Amino acid sequence: MTTMKSALIKNTMDRGSASLKSHCNGLDKMEIRQTRRGWLQTCFGCDAKTEFKYFVGSDQIAISIEDTDCFCCMCCNRIHPFKMAVKELYSGAELVSVDRPLACVQGPCKCCCYQSASFTSANESIGKIEEQFYFCVPRFLIYDGENRPMYKLHNPTCFGGTCVNCCAEGNPCGKGCCKVSFRVYDADQQETDGDAPYLGYILKKPKSLFVELFTDANAFEVIFPQEATTAQKGVLIGTSIFLNAIFFEENGQE
Repeated sequence: MTTMKSALIKNTMDRGSASLKSHCNGLDKMEIRQTRRGWLQTCFGCDAKTEFKYFVGSDQIAISIEDTDCFCCMCCNRIHPFKMAVKELYSGAELVSVDRPLACVQGPCKCCCYQSASFTSANESIGKIEEQFYFCVPRFLIYDGENRPMYKLHNPTCFGGTCVNCCAEGNPCGKGCCKVSFRVYDADQQETDGDAPYLGYILKKPKSLFVELFTDANAFEVIFPQEATTAQKGVLIGTSIFLNAIFFEENGQE
């Protein structure tokens, strides 16, 4: 029985396309930059489809463009369903695909109608993310391709987990300005609030003044857990896209 379980876990860890394995094997971090396409559409009230570029160091390795309906983008931007395939820059080979269904928007607390997204690579499930019950601080649980809990994810907290710690990434009036992080914890870790140790993080980085004023394009830095497999890294790449959709898509317009 133990042998069968070990084989199942290994099979899940080995999932992922050849391109995902090629780019993410041994990788410790990645930068994801959002761009805005169709600025004329935006001027006339139709939110343009989202495009992301993926960088390892200064080298762009992949690109993705949102597959969704313009009507959905206009009427329900932060909850609109979409699919997105992250593809190798020149070959077009898939690294990971994201499928995000329609769900209720974020609020100060949540007890039902949770946000979620599923991730595939080479037509195999590599995992999913689901919102959990929370009060004040949104919390998520990330699963592997066999629906086993893999990571917990939420903002750094203070006051016993009831508030987001705005100073976690530095002085909010200085170098920590406009930084928003989501920390990755082991699914079995009981205490994840305050100064609890974490495995990695997804950091929304500050934008330039021009970008801040005229678009809602964002940039993210993904620091992968040290022992993460290529499939787990693919899930965290997809998670960054998911977080952008539910937290940051309308920030440039509010």
